[in-house]
Amino acid sequence: MPPPPERRSRLDIGGVRLERVVESETPLLDPAEIYPDSTPAIIEANLDWLAPRFLDPKTARLVITIQGFVVRSRGRTIVVDTCVGDCRSRRRPAFDQQRWNWLGRLAAAGVDPGDVDTVICTHFHVDHVGWNTRLEDGRWVPTFPNARYLFTRDEWAFWTGESARAQRDRSGDYLGDSLRPIVEAGRADFVAMDHCVNSEVSLVPAPGHTPGLVAVALRSAGEQGLLASDLLHSPLQCRYPEWSTRYCVDPAQSRRTRMDFLARHAGTGILVVPTHFPSPSAGTIEREGGAFRFRYLE
Repeated sequence: MPPPPERRSRLDIGGVRLERVVESETPLLDPAEIYPDSTPAIIEANLDWLAPRFLDPKTARLVITIQGFVVRSRGRTIVVDTCVGDCRSRRRPAFDQQRWNWLGRLAAAGVDPGDVDTVICTHFHVDHVGWNTRLEDGRWVPTFPNARYLFTRDEWAFWTGESARAQRDRSGDYLGDSLRPIVEAGRADFVAMDHCVNSEVSLVPAPGHTPGLVAVALRSAGEQGLLASDLLHSPLQCRYPEWSTRYCVDPAQSRRTRMDFLARHAGTGILVVPTHFPSPSAGTIEREGGAFRFRYLE
């Protein structure tokens, strides 16, 4: 399914320009598939606000956005996460051998791959690293030939280790087609989880979902934004912040990180952009009762 018409795809945070580049937005996951704590009764009790924006009533699946971001800051063009990618062998049928043409949408946003100087991979799940590479004469080569790719050291150590084999095998060989070719081409920089890209863009440690997961903080001219990556997958986790996903490497740590994140940002007005929230994806965290809610920037 093609992405929906863009709503608020471009945002200015002080002097930083942020642009969403959507690969797909579709009903993708049954709530119980992603959240072990979900039950039909809980979903039914929340249908008044979930459907149809966040949960498709026909399929009873959560609407999930797959997207990357372009950050323009101080003359630099930075890409944050690169989606699933085309022509990939993937275990999930919805991702296998797709032709979404995300690079075409990147071009429509005015970005040529050769102009990108930095690629940030917030973590190494299959839906965040696909367009790191492209197929050229039967070989996977860096899509962004002039860019340095920032991989956190913690993330690389985990996913290349034996303990991650089962999780790698569950998705398909994305380590081989989307990550190792970057290292072999000499384009990877292994950085700390609090690495500063420049004075306006920095990484923020957010471990749990994966060991090296980072958010990306944008700060300019007194304004702040945060690309929250997979700290949250659905607004359900604002209502139920204790819910971790089946895909969290460390569910307990993920829970602690998420609850601390929500508590620190609630009521601050800081713009938060979780990767997988339906368009326009951006909003603020507000307190509601004993939990939280996500207020969209419309």
